[in-house]
Amino acid sequence: MPRRLVRPLAALLAVAMPTAFVAAVDPNTPGHYPVCPVLEATGWFCPGCGGLRSVHALSRGDLLTAAHDNLMVTLLVLTALALWVRWTVRAVRGRPAGVRLTARQTVVLLLALALFSVLRNLPGGFGLAPPAV
Repeated sequence: MPRRLVRPLAALLAVAMPTAFVAAVDPNTPGHYPVCPVLEATGWFCPGCGGLRSVHALSRGDLLTAAHDNLMVTLLVLTALALWVRWTVRAVRGRPAGVRLTARQTVVLLLALALFSVLRNLPGGFGLAPPAV
């Protein structure tokens, strides 16, 4: 294996191990995972609520259920996958990764997460809220 693939493959392994656990241990079955501390303390859904169920659905190729469980996590996972593929292809070609978030992109991402959090807790945002378990 070329040395330049070590980092992308290490990143893949670091993500694949917990993903395999979530794929094997269904978060839709109560008792396997702790309750979200934000939800428990406030009764509000945080941006990650439903994320484990979303990853579980994605691990089975069920994109619609994943988006229903947590649209933001689904979009972020798909984006991360595309960026990882880009990184790996660039590594194979001997080019630098070339993926960096600018300050503006970071602010936009944080604002999107905040907006998502607010919308999913409003009465009209029920479609963004995770389904009850």
